[in-house]
Formats: sequence, structure tokens, C-alpha cells
Amino acid sequence: MDNWRNFSVVNFLRGKCSLTNHTERSPLLKFSQDDGLTYMTLHDSSLSPGEELWDNSAELERRCRLGSEVTSLSRSFSTEKSEHNFRLSSNLRYCLSITKLVTIFSIVVLCSLFFSMYPDRERPWRMFAVSSTESFSMNLTDFRDNALLKLQVGGPFMTGMEGVPAQEYILIQVEQMVEIGSRRKRVQQILHNWTIPLHSKRNDQILTTRTFEMLAGAPISINVQASLLDNQVVPLSMTHQSLYVTVETQVVIAGVILAGVYVLIIFEIVHRTLAAMLGSLAALAALAFIGDRPNLKTVVEWIDYETLALLFGMMILVAIFSETGFFDYCAVKAYQVSRGRVWPMIIILCLIAAILSAFLDNVTTMMLFTPVTIRLCEVLNLDPRHVLIAEVIFTNIGGAATAVGDPPNVIIVSNQNLRKTGLDFAGFTGYMFLGICLVLLTSFPFLRMLYWNKKLYNKESSEIVELKHEILVWRQTAHRINPASREETAVKCLLMQKVLNLESLLRKQLRTFQRQISQEDKNWENIIQELQKKHRITDKVLLVKCVSVLSIVIFMFFLNSFVPGIHLELGWIAVLGALWLLILADIQDFEIILHRVEWATLLFFAALFVLMEALAQLQLIDYIGEQTALLIKAVPEAERLAIAIILVMWVSALASSLIDNIPFTATMIPVLINLSQDADVNLPVKPLIFALAMGACLGGNGTLIGASANVVCAGIAEQHGYGFSFMEFFRLGFPMMLMTCTIAMCYLLATHVGLGWNT
Repeated sequence: MDNWRNFSVVNFLRGKCSLTNHTERSPLLKFSQDDGLTYMTLHDSSLSPGEELWDNSAELERRCRLGSEVTSLSRSFSTEKSEHNFRLSSNLRYCLSITKLVTIFSIVVLCSLFFSMYPDRERPWRMFAVSSTESFSMNLTDFRDNALLKLQVGGPFMTGMEGVPAQEYILIQVEQMVEIGSRRKRVQQILHNWTIPLHSKRNDQILTTRTFEMLAGAPISINVQASLLDNQVVPLSMTHQSLYVTVETQVVIAGVILAGVYVLIIFEIVHRTLAAMLGSLAALAALAFIGDRPNLKTVVEWIDYETLALLFGMMILVAIFSETGFFDYCAVKAYQVSRGRVWPMIIILCLIAAILSAFLDNVTTMMLFTPVTIRLCEVLNLDPRHVLIAEVIFTNIGGAATAVGDPPNVIIVSNQNLRKTGLDFAGFTGYMFLGICLVLLTSFPFLRMLYWNKKLYNKESSEIVELKHEILVWRQTAHRINPASREETAVKCLLMQKVLNLESLLRKQLRTFQRQISQEDKNWENIIQELQKKHRITDKVLLVKCVSVLSIVIFMFFLNSFVPGIHLELGWIAVLGALWLLILADIQDFEIILHRVEWATLLFFAALFVLMEALAQLQLIDYIGEQTALLIKAVPEAERLAIAIILVMWVSALASSLIDNIPFTATMIPVLINLSQDADVNLPVKPLIFALAMGACLGGNGTLIGASANVVCAGIAEQHGYGFSFMEFFRLGFPMMLMTCTIAMCYLLATHVGLGWNT
């Protein structure tokens, strides 16, 4: 196995390999009674040992064709020897594959037709001004077969109802006169009042939207009035749009689309990136069907480019950093600190990840920790998937501890209306930090209990595990090569030949291997010495450059959170850091670095942003917030605070497991503010906001796509050959989410209901 570790790709491609028994000239297939395969020599015996194998292009093509014929021959021979039930299973699997393909393709074609049948709606904006003495009126006569009227108004508005004088507002009245009755007709008046508070400075232009249920066929009158303290003029802009279906129907459509996306991801029918793209297409087709089709510019604006820039920049930094051998060195040091014991090592890694994520972005933390963890598990013959899932769970928990650790917390702290209630950075961080510490103390024993019957060690020897992983990596590398030229065809044939040789060696080792589950080696000091000899820093100069640039990037992340004078977002900082390191590292082959970027993960996030915004346009998130408020109002006043905390907590947690917690948090904040301002409800706003923060942050552990860090970790692990499925994450993440949310709920109830904090 040491020969395989010393294998040189360059020498292999040149036809010079020092491996004994297995080279590129070794027999690939051979008939035997054990496995039913045929080993046939693909090389010409007349060639001398020092001759290059692939100099002649015609010889290259002949051998590639011969290799494919031999592969098909071996497959047909194996099929003839298989049993009848295996043939039935293969036929059933083929039928299911064809059914899946036809079904998905039909849905895509149907969505494409719906999307192309309805044009982009023109939304002309009306510019006007109102004052205390002047109003604005307009009539809509084209409202025929529509069910909803969607108004969008722009002006110097406030983002919430907090602290607004009763005199400073804009009143929009939507009126409709409908004749009812076939014989004795009578006129019924439908009147909707919409009050929008004005900002005292009146500088920023804020867009606000509201949908009204109307009756079809009757004209609509819109009247805009202003109630001001002086005679100033308020400039406004307004556009309207007619929708074909009711809010309840839109919510049902959005729920069906979201459930379909989860079915595709849970059962791994397609890749999660393709599932998000299909969901985005279906949501856009639904918007076109109801009469609210967005144009291409609007869809592009839905994508959060700051998050994509942060991911891209950190992927470049980590790709260059991995060339220094620093991750191997850290893996050995972590094993040395834990003194060879697995669980202390896992606890140390999870604790460090939780602490870092409290001050850094969760995505950044996992991008730095995932390569170290994978290399450490490879060294110790551990299954990296279980350790990675534990790390990302504690990363999401630790991110909830501070105001800058998770995006929902940032949204809450930066809300101006909440700041007027006394919810500042220090107070929010202090309260959340105390609760998350309590959650962490109970999470470690619960994690150990979940892993009680799980074998963290691989059931096979490290040589077999490494050989299997090497086969997987070589096969993935060969599949990624597009044989557009003869040189690329030659490389792909060599790689596939390498895979066949390794598979032959694996079969021999499996026949002679007696399964022995590894135990914790008591002689860990000798292992440390051997690991330190093998895994050292390979490029100290590049390491100094990487550490310097990464330190500056992380320092700028901190400054961006605490110093308002830094006019750089996280995405800009990561991209600039990547440019600095690319120049300092003097990267010549830029394509190698680009191959290390998780493009599938970036595309998944872009599609997910479009999907979530489209679901928000379908009123799904607003509907969840409104129904939550109605449930809270229905509770008796004596138990209202406790029930409100429990309801907001669990609705936020479950919703954040299914949809993106960023738009959900942004939608729930004004709902909770308005609920606290309702005199009939009489609830303090701080307990509700803390329940929202706890649920939105901790709920990300519920599913694989519940948090951005989960998707990033899964993408990096898949790139290294250790990808984990939706259900593998769900079996560990969802119980942890339930337990942590229960502890957080008890903390909220004890402090707010029992002790009366922040009330």
C-alpha cells in the first residue's frame, strides 16, 4: 500500500510506474472461476519496456476500442451467469428509470409551456404627490376575471408601525361598487383601507406591497390621502397588477412545489442542484399562471450575489491553502491533542467550530473545517461523514450565540424598529449567548447518545478503505474529462485502465481480508511519530502567504461586523482576499484552481434564492406569518405569552428547516412588531423576537438544505468522495434540532414567563 501512496501521476501518464505487479501494462481482465471475469492483455508484447505506450494515435484509438469491447464482453458474460431474479430486478430498475425520466421531462415541458404562454406584465408607474389638502384618485376599469388586486407603492415610508405618530401617515382606500341580484339589483360596497406610516426625515424611498381580494367584473376606485402635521408635499409612486387566483390557491401551489422539491432531494431522484432548478422553474411557471410573471431582470435581482461571492472567494482561498499540507498537519495535531481517543477529538473539533461560528459566518467556518476533518478521518480510518455532520450541527448552534454569527440574527439586530424598543447589540448577544451555552452543554451528551450504536471506525482496514476511495477519485476524474482531442482521449483511457487495475487489486484484498473492527490504538505515541513523518508542511513559503491573507480576510470580517466605517460586504472581502492570494501564490495553471470550486453548490444556492423568492411572491411566507398571528390572538390572555413563545419558536424552527430562514425572518419581524402593538393582544415584543431568533437559527439543523453551511459541507465532502445524502443528515440533524429547540424553549419560558426578563 505504501507504493500506492508514492504513486506519481506524472510518471504514470508518461508510462513510467514503479508499482509492482500492477502497472498500465498489467493484464486488465482474466477468466477465472472466482469472479467470472476475463483478464486480457491490452498491450502489445512486442513493445520494449522503455517504450512509450501512447505515442501512436491510431494505436491509441485501437486500444480504447478494444478496452470498451472487453468491458462489454465481461459484462455480457456476467449477465449470462446471473440468476433470474437479478434479471427481473434489472428490468424493474430500468423501467423505473425510464418512468422517472419521462415524468420529470413531462413536468419540465409543461412548466415551460405555462411560462411561455403568459407574457411579462407591464407595470407602468404613476408618479404623483399628495398633501394634507390634496389627494390623488384613479379608476381601474379593466378588472374583469381577476380575483386579486396587487398594489405596490413607493415613498418615504417606515418599515414598521413602531413609534409613528397617528397624524403622519398615508391612507389608501380601495373601493369597489358591485351590483348583486338578478331581479332586484342592489349595490354592495367593498372598501379596503391601507394605512402606511411616513418616516419623519422622508429621505429614503421604501417600496411596500399589499394584495386585496376583489370581485370580478366591477370597476375599482383608488384614492390616496395624506395626514400630515404641516402642509408639505409627499411624492409617491404606485403601480397595480391584477392576479387570477386567490391567496389560498397560491399558498397551495407553493406548498405543492416545495413538497415536490423535497421529494426529489430526499429520495435522491435527481441531484439537489437540479432539484432546486426544477423547483425554480415550477415556481416561475406558477407566477406566470396567476398573472404575476417576473421578467428576467427581476429574477436575476432575486439572487443574493453577496452570498455567492463569499462562497466563491472562500473556495479559492481554501483551494490554494490545501496545497501547503496545512490541513494534514492540523489533522495530526488534533489527533495528538486528543491522545488518540476518538470522542475527545470529535468534541474538540465541534467545540472549536461552534466558537468560531459565533464570530465568523457559518459558511466560512465549515469551508475551513471540512478539509481538515476529512484528512484527519482518513489518517485515523474513520468515516468522515458522521464527524462532518456533527461539526456542521454545532456550527449552526454556535452561530446563534451572537448577533453576527447567523444571518437571521444580523437581520434582527439591524432592524431600526427593534432598536427603538431597546434591543441593542450587547443585550441581544448577552441573552442569546447564555441560552446557546445551555444548549451546547446538553447537546454533547445527546450527540454521544445518537452515535451510541454507530461505528465511527470503518469496518475494513485502512488499506482497503483508502483503495476504495482512490478508485472513486480516479473514476470521478476520468468521467470529468471530455475527450475532445486525442490527448484527452489518451488520458481518459489511462485513467480508466488505472481504475480497472485498482479494482483487480481490491478484489484480491477483499478475498483475503478478515473483517476486524478497529479499536482505539493504545500505542498512540508511535502512531503520532509515524504520522508526523508522513504529513508535514509541504510548502512553507506558500503557507506564510496563505496564513497572512486569510488572517487579513478574517480580521476584515470582524471589522465589518463592529465598525460601521468599513464599506465592504463579506462577499467583497472574500473576493478581494482570493485575488490577493492568487497574485501572491503566483498561480500559473488557473484552471486547476477553478476545478476545485464547487460550481454545483454555487448554482444550487442561486436556484434556491430564486425558488424562495418565488414562493414568497406566492404568499407562502406571508401566509405562515398571518396564521401564526391569528393563533396567538385566539389564546386566552393569561397563557398568551407562553403560548406565543412556544408557537413562534416551533413555527420558526420547522419553517427554517424547509425554507430559507433569511426571508422568513425578514417577513416575521414586522408581523411580530404589529402583533405587539395590537392593544387587544398586549404582548411584549422582545420575547417574541428572541423566540424567532432561536427557532430560525437552530431550525437549520433539521434538514440538509435548512442552512447554507449544511449544503457547503455536503458539497465539499462530495468533492472529496465522502458525500452524504439527505436522509443521512436528517437521521442525525432532525433529532438534534428537536432537542436543541426544546432546551431553547425551556430557557425562553423560564426567563420570560418565570423570571419576567425583557417584558
